[in-house]
Amino acid sequence: MPTDCISYQNSGYFSSLMNDYLDQKESIQSLYHRFPNLENFEAQIKEKKTNYANENRAVLVSVLEVQYSKINASDNTLNNIKLLNNSNTFTITTGHQLNLFSGPLYFLYKIISTINLAKELKAKYPSENFVPIYWMATEDHDFDEINYFNFKGRKFRWNKESAGPVGRLSTEGLADFFEVYSHELGTGKNADTIKKLFQESYLNHSNLAEATRFLANELFGEYGLVIIDADNQDLKRTFIPYIKEELTQQTAHKKVLETIEKLKEYTAQVNPREINLFYIEDDLRERIIFENGKYLVNNTKIEFSESEIFSLVENHPEKFSPNVIMRPLYQEVILPNLCYIGGGGEIAYWLELKSFFEAVNVSFPILLLRNSVLLATEKQAKKADKLGLTWSNLFLKQETLVNEKTKLLDEFSIDLSIQKDFLKNQFHYLHSLVEKTDKSFLGAVKAQEAKQIKGLENLEKRLLKAQKKKHFDELERITDLQNELFPNKSLQERQTNFSEFYLENGNHLIQKLITQLKPLENQFEVIIF
Repeated sequence: MPTDCISYQNSGYFSSLMNDYLDQKESIQSLYHRFPNLENFEAQIKEKKTNYANENRAVLVSVLEVQYSKINASDNTLNNIKLLNNSNTFTITTGHQLNLFSGPLYFLYKIISTINLAKELKAKYPSENFVPIYWMATEDHDFDEINYFNFKGRKFRWNKESAGPVGRLSTEGLADFFEVYSHELGTGKNADTIKKLFQESYLNHSNLAEATRFLANELFGEYGLVIIDADNQDLKRTFIPYIKEELTQQTAHKKVLETIEKLKEYTAQVNPREINLFYIEDDLRERIIFENGKYLVNNTKIEFSESEIFSLVENHPEKFSPNVIMRPLYQEVILPNLCYIGGGGEIAYWLELKSFFEAVNVSFPILLLRNSVLLATEKQAKKADKLGLTWSNLFLKQETLVNEKTKLLDEFSIDLSIQKDFLKNQFHYLHSLVEKTDKSFLGAVKAQEAKQIKGLENLEKRLLKAQKKKHFDELERITDLQNELFPNKSLQERQTNFSEFYLENGNHLIQKLITQLKPLENQFEVIIF
């Protein structure tokens, strides 16, 4: 069974909005700036050169140097940080939550897409430099979304109370978690590597931001990845004008609502608040609300007058945290960024933001759907061959797959489409006859038609059920294989932690993904180990 690709549109796992984006449907072209292909980056580079405050580079590099001062960074990463001082250096960025031990597999695919696109751009535009950035979502406060991962069908959860930004959360208590997880890993060289990686990341660092930076650097530092924690006073100082604008003008709210109206045939990914900022402290991240001439911090007694909150912005900008609507703007203000790489849900909410960016005169980045991958073993590929399955078959919804394979397993096919078409033709004749004789019979004819068609459909279902019973063993092997590759009838990349595959393949896992993933091809890769 050859390794092959399935287009995202044909995989059945992407929304209609994402499919229309990938097809560059005219109806949504106003929602993005430039489509992600190599040629379009030339214009994006020129635009960002003229619409990025180069004085922000010194701040960015200074912050990164401090953040990397306690970490063993590769020469490639350190060189990339220095290059950010130069006006011909640009970033390619992905962002991700601080999921425990990286969370599901697509953490890897996001970062590898970013690394590989930076390499492709350097080959195409050798006079410019391109730095892959992983933006850690350190200011998120949805701890329940990140405090677990799945390994071999089991959920490993870190039970801890959390109220403020997760990046500042203490890693205390993870030693007990590690003891349970370590036992499940077993023994062997790769198991020992995983255990050491977890220990050094989470047991040797005091908070979740530092632990995640260490982990990502260990996995991808040799490829020049630069990891940024934007929960930082100096970086937020460069964002002060936009914080003030949001507090007084609420441009994001107005512009994003206008865009959502254009997206009404789709489901809006996020909805804007009147003020899209949080007030943030170590154990607090709550919305800022404007009410009766005062700025209130939701669920607290904290309040400010306009002059007081403006003074706070000037002196302590780190107290303001952008929400999902404002975070992309913050990113594009502080980074010389050309492209954001994300999953379908992320790209969907970025598509709501272009008019907002235009209103505040910040360049809107190219949006690229990250690589998606199905990892399979040689044994699974051979099993699929033996069962007569293609990869396209395996991407089908299970009921559809079972029905299709059932119909192929017998010499005769249980498909009564011909009989239903014949019946419809006969009733078409009866409709014409009634029209010419007595129209009062039309209702009776239609009722009889519906009854007989329904009877054929029920008979077809019963015959198919009998056929499934006859071929139960082979169909069970088919569904067992699909369940292995699509745990919980979902994409493997959204369910399984990388350590499950690292246990078998070691660092070859990362190396093969780096070699095979092509970020601009918009194909769902199937990779066999």
